[in-house]
Amino acid sequence: MFLNNLLLGAVSLDNLNFDVLKEAFWPMVKGGIEYTIPLTLLSFVIGMVIALVIALFRLSSSKIFRGIGRFYVSLIRGTPLLVQLFVIFYGLPTIGLKFDPFPAAIIAFSLNIGGYAAEIVRGAIQSVPKGQWEAGYTIGMSYAQVLFRIIIPQAARVSVPPLSNTFISLIKDTSLASLVLVSELFRKAQEIAATSYEFLLVYMEAGLLYWIVCVFLSALQGRLEKRLDRYIAK
Repeated sequence: MFLNNLLLGAVSLDNLNFDVLKEAFWPMVKGGIEYTIPLTLLSFVIGMVIALVIALFRLSSSKIFRGIGRFYVSLIRGTPLLVQLFVIFYGLPTIGLKFDPFPAAIIAFSLNIGGYAAEIVRGAIQSVPKGQWEAGYTIGMSYAQVLFRIIIPQAARVSVPPLSNTFISLIKDTSLASLVLVSELFRKAQEIAATSYEFLLVYMEAGLLYWIVCVFLSALQGRLEKRLDRYIAK
């Protein structure tokens, strides 16, 4: 029985049209360059700004700001990214807020990254010894000056590994944008698979492209961590 299954699998592989791989390659790469990469970069940058604001809210002495920060993080982390994406693209138009596919995806991914990265940023800021704050105040610095000149640079070194992982995860999550008609890498794969019926090969090729990008970014992450490690006293 096992040998029969192997033989049937070999026959089915022989019948697959590998020419489709060549035809699918450049459209998927083009979709990645035109949409996947810009979507990832823009969403991550905007999301990090949101994350910093929410992290400062969470660390604020004001109960109102802390409550806003906790509610935002709870809302984002407690709901699926796909639901958030659908609410923005399909739900908001019912109340008059309509967005094109690409901006809608940026909004959804940015808000999502902001919720998850906020806790990373908060933890990194809290890892800096309180004496650093006191030293800044002693020499006459304001809260903002201490934060951006002393605390954030030190916190950045601590947050690089988890934020790098978040960035890599975001690249894979952008495939969900295909569900709101963004012509990114996976959307192109869906279109080609639907016309060629070579679902296995095309989707495997799409997965391979995502994997190559993630391996490349993981290598960059490792080099960045080693570079930052030089400035940490041991």
